[in-house]
Amino acid sequence: MALVSFLKVNGKRSYCGGFLVRDYFVLTAAHCIGSESSMIVILGAHNLHEQEETQQIIHVDKAFPHPDYNPLDHSSDIMVLKLESKAKRSNSVKPLTLPGPNDQVNPGDVCGVAGWGKTSINTTKGSVLLEEAELIIQEDEECKKHFRHYSEVTEICAGDPSKIEAPSKGDSGGPLVCDNKAYGVLSYVKSKKISSGIFTKVVHFLPWINKNMNLL
Repeated sequence: MALVSFLKVNGKRSYCGGFLVRDYFVLTAAHCIGSESSMIVILGAHNLHEQEETQQIIHVDKAFPHPDYNPLDHSSDIMVLKLESKAKRSNSVKPLTLPGPNDQVNPGDVCGVAGWGKTSINTTKGSVLLEEAELIIQEDEECKKHFRHYSEVTEICAGDPSKIEAPSKGDSGGPLVCDNKAYGVLSYVKSKKISSGIFTKVVHFLPWINKNMNLL
C-alpha cells in the first residue's frame, strides 16, 4: 500500500491510496492529482501518526493521469506515478502483481481492499491506521441500477450489501486485490445507497499502464 499526498488547487493537502507496481512506479486514481512538486508517496506505513521504521517517503517525479479521465462520470480514473527515487523492497514494501490481459474476476469472487479512508459515514476524518476489508464482486446489472455512469468494460463493482464494511472517502486510488493481483483502482463510492465501490478495471488499461512505465 501507498499513501499519496498532494496539494489541491485550493492549497489544501489531500490524501489518497495507491500501490507500488514497479520499483519506480505507483498506481492510483487520476482524481488524486496535485501539482507534481507537491506530490509525495509514503510506502510501508501502517500508523500515520508514527514515524515507523518501515516507512519510505518518496517525492513524485512525474504524474501520468489517463488522458481520457473525466471527473464528471469518473471514466478512465487511473494514474501512473513515477517516483524520484527507487523504492527499497522489504517485508513492508513490495510491488503488487498486475493481472494478465486475459485475467478476469467474476460475480461472487471475494477480494480485498485497504486504505486510510473514513471508517464510517459519521466520521469527518480518515483513519490513522491502515484498515482492510473483504469485498464481493457484484453483478454488473445490479450496479448499473445504483451507479448511473457505471461501465462494465472499464470498471469493476465490488462491495457487500449485507455488511457495513465498504471502501469510503479517502480510500480512493487503493487496490482491489483478488488472488494476490491488483484488478482494480478505487475510483468512487456511494455508501449511502449501496455498500459498494467502483474500481477502474486494471486489465482494460494494461497497454496504457505499460506504455507509461516504458515496458513495451
